[in-house]
Amino acid sequence: MSTLTPREIVAELDKYVVGQEQAKRMVAVAVRNRWRRQRLSPELRDEVAPKNIIMMGPTGVGKTEIARRLARLSGAPFIKVEATKFTEVGYVGRDVESMVRDLMEVGIKMVRDEENARVKAAAESAAESRLLDLLLPGSFGGDRDSTREKLRQQFRLGFMDDKEVEMEVVEQPGQTIDMFAIPGMEQMGSQVKDMFSKAFPPKRSRRKMTVRAAFNVLVQEESAKLVDQEALTERARERVEQMGIIFIDEIDKVASSSQNRTSDISREGVQRDLLPIVEGSVVNTKHGMVRTDHILFIAAGAFHFSKPSDMIPELQGRFPLRVELQALGKDEFLRILTEPDNALTKQYEALLGTEQIKLSFSPDGLEEIASFAEQINAETENIGARRLYTIMEKILADISFDAPDMPGAQLMINRDYVREHLADVVEDQDLSRYIL
Repeated sequence: MSTLTPREIVAELDKYVVGQEQAKRMVAVAVRNRWRRQRLSPELRDEVAPKNIIMMGPTGVGKTEIARRLARLSGAPFIKVEATKFTEVGYVGRDVESMVRDLMEVGIKMVRDEENARVKAAAESAAESRLLDLLLPGSFGGDRDSTREKLRQQFRLGFMDDKEVEMEVVEQPGQTIDMFAIPGMEQMGSQVKDMFSKAFPPKRSRRKMTVRAAFNVLVQEESAKLVDQEALTERARERVEQMGIIFIDEIDKVASSSQNRTSDISREGVQRDLLPIVEGSVVNTKHGMVRTDHILFIAAGAFHFSKPSDMIPELQGRFPLRVELQALGKDEFLRILTEPDNALTKQYEALLGTEQIKLSFSPDGLEEIASFAEQINAETENIGARRLYTIMEKILADISFDAPDMPGAQLMINRDYVREHLADVVEDQDLSRYIL
C-alpha cells in the first residue's frame, strides 16, 4: 500500500491535473485513511468504513483523471465503470455486481504480475535449461557439457534468437461462437468454460518457432509452476476487499430530476441495486466471495440536469463526501497547455519530432489558443479541457499532413499563425459549432 502523505499525493496529482485543489485534497485524505486503517487493531479496523465521494462538475475538468492517477499512486486495484451501462435486475444488460467481478479480475492480474516478477529469475533459469535440452538433445558427456555452455553463452548474447526450434506447446482453443455473450450472462459463461477446461485437459502439439519465442513460452510455463494459484487468489481477494477503488462515472445519468423524468424506469432500479454494494455486501465471483464493505467508491457526474439530491435518499447517504470541481477558464487552459508532464504541446512536439520537424509554441500563441478555448466553450457547449484537443488538431492539421515532405523544418506556432488557421471557423458561428 502506498505510504504517500496527503501533501505528496496532491503534489503528484498536480503533475497531471490543473487546479481542482479541493477535490485533490479530499481524495488524498481518502487514500491516506486506507493506510491509517490498516494500522488499527483488528477489532476497530472492521468498524472503520470508507467515506465514499461524489465529484460534481462539468465534463472535461479532470474528474476521471484524478481518480485514474490516484489509483496508480496508491497501487490499488482500480476500475472505472459508467453507471449508464448497468440495468435493473430483470432487464437485459449488465447487473451492477459485475463491477465487483471486474475489479476482482484486475486484482488477480495485479498480484499475478507481482508474483511473476518475484519468480522471474528462477523461471528464466529453468526455462533456459529446458531450451538447451531442446537445442542439444542426447546423452550426457564431457563434450556435450562444453557444447551446452557454448550454446548458453550464444543464447545469452542473442546470437540464437532467430534460429528455429521445435517444441511441444499447449494448443489454444480456436475461435468459437460464445453462447454466453449476452449482457449479464458473462459469469455463467466463465463458469461453464472453467468446467469444460477441467473435464477436457488442453491438448499439446509440436510446433516450430524461433528460439526467443520458445524461451518466452517456457518462461510462462515455469512461472505458472512456481506460483501458488490458491495463495495468489487469496492475496488478490484480500487486496480487492481492503484497498479496491471503484470509480462510477456518469452517476447523474441514473438520477432523474422531476423536470427530466423519462420513460426509462430502470434508472431508479439501478440506484436501488447499487445500494447494497456501496453499503457493503458479498458478491459471488468465480474466484470466491468478495466483500464490498471496505471498497472505496468514487462517483462522478456533470449534474447539468439533475443534482445529488435527485438520487434516492438511501444512496445519497452512502456518499457522505461531496466536492464540486470548477469550470476551466483561460488561465487554467494556459496552464494545461504548459505545466502537466503529458501536456498537449509536449505531445505534438514529440509526435512531429519523429518526422525530424522541430515544432515550438510561442507564449502569445499559447495564450491565443487558451483564449479561443474559453470563447468557444462560452458560445457553445462547455466541454472543458477537451476543447483544446479540437482546437490543436485544427491548428496543426496542415503541418501534420505535410510533415513527411519537409524533414528538418523548424516551425513556430505564434498568435498570428493561430488566428490565421482559426479565423474562418471563429467568424462563422454556425461553422464553429460543427468544427470546434
